[in-house]
Amino acid sequence: MIPHATCSRAVFAASLKAKRSQTFKAFYATIRGLRNPSPDPDETSVPEHDFVLSILRANPSLRDTRSYLASFGPRPQTPPVTAPADISLPPSQSTVQPPEQPIPASEHPKPSPIVASILNPVVRRTALVKIQGPFTDVQLDSITRGLVYLEKLGLVSVIVVENDDLPRGELDERAAIIEETMRVVTSLEKHGARARPVVGAVVRLGPKPCDDERLPDDGIALPEAHTVPSDLIPIRSALRAGEIPVISPFAMDSFCRSIRIDANDIIAGLARGMVEAAAKDNSKRGDERDDTSEDVDLTPLRLMIINREGGVPSYARSGYPHLLINLVSEYSHIHDTFHQPWHHSHPTALSNLSLARTCLAYMPPTSSAVMVSHRSSSSLIANLITNKPAVSSSLPHALLQGNRKLTPHTPTLLRRGLPIQVLRNVSDIDRTKLNALLEQSFKKTLEQDRFYGRLEKTLDYVILAGDYAGAAIVTKEPCPGLEAPITYLDKFAVLPSHQGDGTVDFLWVALHDESYGLGLPFSANPNGGKGGKGEGQDLVWRSRADNPVNKWYFERSSGHLRMGSWVLFWCDAEKRLEIEKGRRGSSGLSHVEDWEEGRLVKWADVVFKIPGSWRK
Repeated sequence: MIPHATCSRAVFAASLKAKRSQTFKAFYATIRGLRNPSPDPDETSVPEHDFVLSILRANPSLRDTRSYLASFGPRPQTPPVTAPADISLPPSQSTVQPPEQPIPASEHPKPSPIVASILNPVVRRTALVKIQGPFTDVQLDSITRGLVYLEKLGLVSVIVVENDDLPRGELDERAAIIEETMRVVTSLEKHGARARPVVGAVVRLGPKPCDDERLPDDGIALPEAHTVPSDLIPIRSALRAGEIPVISPFAMDSFCRSIRIDANDIIAGLARGMVEAAAKDNSKRGDERDDTSEDVDLTPLRLMIINREGGVPSYARSGYPHLLINLVSEYSHIHDTFHQPWHHSHPTALSNLSLARTCLAYMPPTSSAVMVSHRSSSSLIANLITNKPAVSSSLPHALLQGNRKLTPHTPTLLRRGLPIQVLRNVSDIDRTKLNALLEQSFKKTLEQDRFYGRLEKTLDYVILAGDYAGAAIVTKEPCPGLEAPITYLDKFAVLPSHQGDGTVDFLWVALHDESYGLGLPFSANPNGGKGGKGEGQDLVWRSRADNPVNKWYFERSSGHLRMGSWVLFWCDAEKRLEIEKGRRGSSGLSHVEDWEEGRLVKWADVVFKIPGSWRK
């Protein structure tokens, strides 16, 4: 097999070499054309990229496209009335183009169906955007170009302008803020968008009158500002006219004066007010909706915080940003692990984190927030289409450390998220809910007596996301010849309604922290388990060879072994790998360590004898 593979590589290399000379010059010219000779990357002016290329760089999957179309695509239409059977054309005639409509001699190639579907949004949605300057003209152009691209995809920005270098109380602060607002408007129009400055107050300072009657039960503070329906008239008017509203951070106080307040309070008040206004619009409109209407759905689909410092720094990534944050589970933990130097390098990270938490509490569960540096504004397109972080947070830690996409300016994606808990006794499991989760996820009927009978003997723990929205079931399987039993991932399941909303990554990160990641500092996450304390264990599982999820498993496992119609996966205990690597120093690890010798055979002998859990 090896000589054949070597020969194949040689043939492939030869074919590439034949074309390399004629393609290199064009490739170099393309790259050179995308560069600016300015040595400061912060001041680099990015040329106008092809819009379709920006979408392709997002690399949307079929699931991503379906999710995008669910928000921006046409609503299902009534199927056309079919002709009676006695007058229908034969199949051979019905598929032939009539002669009076000849096929053109030359046609432009049709774009990819995925790209074509994304390029034709029907329903327009809104995003709340905080532009947190100050920014140079070049930086602002980069930001507004990204926002104009989003508008072409159907996401219209409602922008609130902030400038951290303009202290409050200055004599000319109002004029300075209005000037910043007009800079954003001018930059948007430069890139072909229509924008409207809104320099009047769109929120009212203080709590909403009805807030006195109820208090939040989730610990989230109520917004410091609120709106009434008439306050949103300038925003509605701009959206209906096809314009992007650009709002100055002014609010009306109890004396009916327009005063400058923190942009975060403006955005939080707008998030709540726009969601409530959209709910009233939908109740008046009823279930019927005209896709050709000029109205824009006021419900914010995204919260985008564009600043100079980027996302929230993480202790687990040596100060590089968090990739994906589960606000329900991680909010307090992030505050507790926020290092003192970050208060100077990322002075607004925690306040923006609080803003995201407040806004997402009112926005739909499918909504997300993104904190991004102005240097990564192009990533907003990928976030809109995929609604995923730039790099998956559930990838192996070693792979994340060496990933070129992970930089100080990598965006942080934030979701409302779900609570994570760990159960260690079968008696604590709600069998009805777990049955529903497993059967909906696997689309099979569970053999309950056999399944729970086995768990009674072998269960190690169950990690739950939310109210049985997802679960990872781990067992201890005795293995002859090994001192410790095998840590076996028996089931990993997420409800279809939660696939694509971050639950899969939240669940796998918790699984990592409780198994092969134990004992390392970055595993001390608030997952309701051991808090990172303990000895890591190799995690082993099996999957059908034709399982479409295997691609996801390949990226997260240390290795795999194909055995007939099955694939054996495993994740090595990371702490042991770190110890071995330290012992060997610069020589690194060998291909097969002494402690690895023969373990695959022993694992396979046990794992493939585990009885199935489904009815045949």
